[in-house]
Amino acid sequence: MRRTILRSALLSVAVLCLGVAASAQDVGVTATEIKIGNAEPYSGSASAYGAVGTGIDAYFKKINDQGGIGGRKINFISYDSAYSPPRMFEVTRRLVEQDHVLAMVGSIGTPTNTAIWKYMNSQKVPQLFVVTGATKWGDPKGHPWTMGWLPTYQSEGRVYAQYVLDNMPNAKIGILYQNDDYGKDYVVGFKDILAAAGRSNLIVKEQTYETTDPTIDSQVINLKNSGANVFLDVTIPKYASQAIKKAYEIGWHPLHFLNSVSNSVSVVLKPAGIEASKGLLTIEFVIDPSDPRYANDPGFKEYVADLQKYQPHANPYDQFNVWGYSVAQTFAQVLKQCGNDLSRENVMRQAANLKDLHLPLLLPGITINTSPTDFYPIKQVYLAKFDGTRWVLMGKLYDTAKMHR
Repeated sequence: MRRTILRSALLSVAVLCLGVAASAQDVGVTATEIKIGNAEPYSGSASAYGAVGTGIDAYFKKINDQGGIGGRKINFISYDSAYSPPRMFEVTRRLVEQDHVLAMVGSIGTPTNTAIWKYMNSQKVPQLFVVTGATKWGDPKGHPWTMGWLPTYQSEGRVYAQYVLDNMPNAKIGILYQNDDYGKDYVVGFKDILAAAGRSNLIVKEQTYETTDPTIDSQVINLKNSGANVFLDVTIPKYASQAIKKAYEIGWHPLHFLNSVSNSVSVVLKPAGIEASKGLLTIEFVIDPSDPRYANDPGFKEYVADLQKYQPHANPYDQFNVWGYSVAQTFAQVLKQCGNDLSRENVMRQAANLKDLHLPLLLPGITINTSPTDFYPIKQVYLAKFDGTRWVLMGKLYDTAKMHR
């Protein structure tokens, strides 16, 4: 009788253990597959950013050819957001409620990710490594299911402002920015540094634009007419090319800071004109794929080969492909750290536990670090100047975590 009871007890424990093991898999996970969702602006005013999704897809296909992660292959489902918040919300609900993805990874755009921010957190679905530097993505208490990836826009703005203070004592600053959280974030960081130094008066003109505007020519003319000799240019690729070209056409040659989300040589600078782009300043944290110095770099060569194999129509020299590829590598590391516990909770736990992760396409000295109280993965950047061929690093590595907030 006692043996029978013991056998029953052991059987119950075994069944319970099986149940625990099974529960370690969440929605979007089977014994052979992990479903990952994504939405990019493959069409619309920000379609240049669609290359981010291409880069992600190429890396995941490579991983699948190598057997996947933990024996599971990644089913990457990506839809067109058209850089439209309503469209973004629609496709996200489809990914979560119909496709049943484990997580959303690498979707680009501040207005589009803002549209789904509350929804993703209410559904408790990881919204990971969003490709936007809005400061609000680092809110582990209020929005614990969302995490950014890019250096924050505020920190980038601080770097530019500090450079102005250090090098342009007689600066007259004109600012052009997109009239939303993305644009305003840059301006907040930029003004923080000026205010701390008591130099807010250096700003002589501010102009905004909407993503529905056909051009920003009039704004650029207004900034020139203000007498500004420094231009903080906070624009997405379509308008960045216009701003660079128009400034050159009207003979305005300020110290021109171009935000990093539009510093692609192939997508922005070449269409604007190489001569017009000479002397631009930006920040860099990944290698410039158009820079011939990296032609024989092992990590870059592997990236190019992967893109040519898995996305043969993609341009490997487009920096947005580099971003996407690196985001996918970051998420792959998270999945590896998850082991057999592929619950959404553990995905977020591991995303908040990345330590000194250096990816092949990150610049030297730049590593990814997160914690339960730090949802800003990349915090080091370099200033760089365009010399007519490539972005040339200006030497100093800025640790934005230590700059004034």
